[in-house]
Amino acid sequence: MIVTVFVYRTSYDGRATAALTRMAATLRSFSMRLVYLLILPFRPVGLAAMVGVSGLAATLLGRAQDAVTTRITTAIVLVVASLSPRDIWQQPILRLVDTALGTAAGLGTACIAPRPTAAEVGRA
Repeated sequence: MIVTVFVYRTSYDGRATAALTRMAATLRSFSMRLVYLLILPFRPVGLAAMVGVSGLAATLLGRAQDAVTTRITTAIVLVVASLSPRDIWQQPILRLVDTALGTAAGLGTACIAPRPTAAEVGRA
């Protein structure tokens, strides 16, 4: 639901850009989180390190604008994993699927929803 709201913007171009940004940030941190959770148990120090590394990776890959989204996604997945320590390696996969479904819903809504007029966009 949150991803759908994030993706749904005032114009289709804005929605497509938001969808690509969200999916790129999720994919970027997906592999790091999965590897971390397969190898190491959740620890607060690991959370801090992964949040820092994921933001740094986004910046080094030339996507500094995605660093915050990447960090938030990383933090959410690792905190959720800490709450259910059984099969924690599944959390990155579930988050990836969740993001993909939310992105598709946001873009689908963008295709069928009426486009705002210039006056409506100006008031927003």
